[in-house]
Amino acid sequence: MRLLNLFKIAFKAIVLNKIRTLLTMLGIIIGVAAVIAMLAIGEGSKESIRSTISSMGSNMITVRPGEDDRGPARGSGGDVQTLTLNDYEVIKKKTTMLNYITPVVNGGGQVINGANNWPSTIYGVYPEYLDIKVVGLQSGSMFTDAEVQSASKVVLLGQTVVDNIFPDGEDPIGKLVRFNSIPFKVIGVLEEKGENTFGQDQDDVVIAPFSTVQKRILAIDYLNQIMASATSENDAPEAVTQVTEILRAQHKLLDNEDDDFTVRSMEELISTFSSTSEMLTVLLVAVAGISLLIGGIGIMNIMYVSVKERTKEIGLRMAVGGKGSDILMQFLIEAILISITGGIIGVTLGLGSTIFIEKFLHWPTSVALYSIIISFAVCAITGIFFGWYPARKAAALDPITALRYE
Repeated sequence: MRLLNLFKIAFKAIVLNKIRTLLTMLGIIIGVAAVIAMLAIGEGSKESIRSTISSMGSNMITVRPGEDDRGPARGSGGDVQTLTLNDYEVIKKKTTMLNYITPVVNGGGQVINGANNWPSTIYGVYPEYLDIKVVGLQSGSMFTDAEVQSASKVVLLGQTVVDNIFPDGEDPIGKLVRFNSIPFKVIGVLEEKGENTFGQDQDDVVIAPFSTVQKRILAIDYLNQIMASATSENDAPEAVTQVTEILRAQHKLLDNEDDDFTVRSMEELISTFSSTSEMLTVLLVAVAGISLLIGGIGIMNIMYVSVKERTKEIGLRMAVGGKGSDILMQFLIEAILISITGGIIGVTLGLGSTIFIEKFLHWPTSVALYSIIISFAVCAITGIFFGWYPARKAAALDPITALRYE
């Protein structure tokens, strides 16, 4: 009953000073809203990155020429030519952890249809490429192994290429197009995938038989990369190790020599980008947390002023039998109510902000339950921590001195 009365007194004091209370809450409101919004953006970006990379093949493995370029002393894989078709054949023969594997060569050029042309990238691959990349066909069919062996001049087009060289909506299947000066017959159109998280248009591609691109267009005898698909996502790390060991033996590298190739799985890529996203999120939350600190200081200052203003009231309550613990609890409850109310408004504003950000700015967001729980916990702790000192000062007042206070 005593606690209920203290709540009533604290609530009445807050209601009597609405503007001052709102201004006191402002720092808490902004801090909580900012923390929730920043965490939602961070979680959304991580989920978006994972979803985008997984859509490219969650158990996909890539082998590129050159050393791993993640460190400052590493060279660029594009400067060396250490992968050959023989490497692909040895990996395919010896590995036990891969479902599909294909050599890849690629180069840029113009795709031409009559008076229409479009700059794009052509990829020379084996038929397994679509299974590795988890890409379906919108129409037509994939070329066969026989067409790869005979270096047939057939292609599959991405939707972006189709839209630009067949602007009138004409069906491209069976039509002849040119890549630079070489004619190709269109035998398929890839399913539309849109842009990925990194802003790359996944539909701006041309797919052709490996031998056709390597011999007729690029005239090279090396590979730009080897792409493969592990038997499962869980097996990807073991598959990376196995492929690395096979290639080291194939390239006759000594134990003290660095790899002249780089093997990566999608899980590594997801982990790398997620770590970067987490660092940015922590930084943003830390900045938003400053508002909570400022809000807490504001509560302490306002409560301290409130104690000064109500010194006579405190003295009167003590004179009629009020205990110091009652006065302490009254002002502490007042501080906590201000903090929690600001937290509720802040959570509402934060959730509204995430909806606005996703709907109008088109940024991926994902509100985590823990962000709301943490916000409320921080609000309660802020109210207790910053309300304690003014409440303690009020409880320590001498009743006679307080009654004489002007």
